[in-house]
Amino acid sequence: MDRNRKPGFCQVSWRPKVAGYEAHFGEEACLVGEGGSGAIFFSGCNLACVFCQTYEISRLGAGEEVSPERLAEIMLELKNSGCHNINLVSPTHQIRQILEALEIAISRGLDLPIVYNTGSYEALETLKALEGIVDIYLADFKVWDEEVAAKILEARDYPEVAQAALKEMYRQVGNLVCDEKGLARKGLILRHLVLPGGIAGTKEIFEFVKKELSQEIYINLMGHYHPEGEAFKYPPLDRPLTREEFEEALRLVKAFGFTRLDKTHWPLLALLWGEEIRE
Repeated sequence: MDRNRKPGFCQVSWRPKVAGYEAHFGEEACLVGEGGSGAIFFSGCNLACVFCQTYEISRLGAGEEVSPERLAEIMLELKNSGCHNINLVSPTHQIRQILEALEIAISRGLDLPIVYNTGSYEALETLKALEGIVDIYLADFKVWDEEVAAKILEARDYPEVAQAALKEMYRQVGNLVCDEKGLARKGLILRHLVLPGGIAGTKEIFEFVKKELSQEIYINLMGHYHPEGEAFKYPPLDRPLTREEFEEALRLVKAFGFTRLDKTHWPLLALLWGEEIRE
C-alpha cells in the first residue's frame, strides 16, 4: 500500500505522526531516574488490541503529522530538558521516518540511549536494521495462544512473530545493564501485562523466556489491567485484574527462577487493591 495516498492498517500515512512527547515518569525506575524518560508517543499501531489503554492514539490515530526535521528537534528538546533517554513508544510502523529523524538529531548532538518501546510484533528485517542504533529494547510479550491473539489483537501470528523478535532483540543487546546511578544503558526489558482469566498465557510465555532467552532477563510483570477501548465486548477482558490473579502470575514467574523483577508500580497496585502484594 502506498501510504502517501491512503493510511495503512496502522492509521498513519508516510509522514511521522506524533500524539505527544514529554519527560515521562510512568516508566520503569531504571528509565525514569530524576529527569524522566524522553517519551515520544507515535500515533497508530501495527496491532489492534481491543483493550488498548491508549485507544484514541493507537486505533483512532489521534496526533499531528510532523516532518523528520521537527521530530529530530523534539528529540533534542527532550535531551535538553534533562531526560535520560529517548523513548520511542510504538515506533514500528514509522521506523523509516524515525531513523531519518535520528540521523539528523545525532548529527546535532543527540547522545542519549535509544529505547525501542514495542509490542514485539516486529519483522526480523526491521530489527536487524536497528542493530547498533537501539540501546534498550522495552518489549511486551502480550499473549501466547494464536486463537487469543486473533481475537483480541487481530494478529493470529503474534505469538510466533513475538518469539522470533524477542530472540533477535536479546541477541543484539542481552540482559539489562545499568550505570552507577541505576539508569538503564543497554539491554532488554521484558514487559508482560497480566490479563483477567489467565488468557495471556503467562505460564507458557515465561517457560519460553527461561528456555530461549535467560533467567537474568529484567521483567516488568504488570498488574494494572482495566477495561478500555472495546474490551467490554470480550469477557473476561470486561473486568479489571484482581490482586489474586496478579499474585498467581507473580508466583509462576518466581517459580521459573526469575529474580530481576521491576517493582516500580507495586505501591500503586497496593493502593488500587487496598492491600500489599504478597510475594
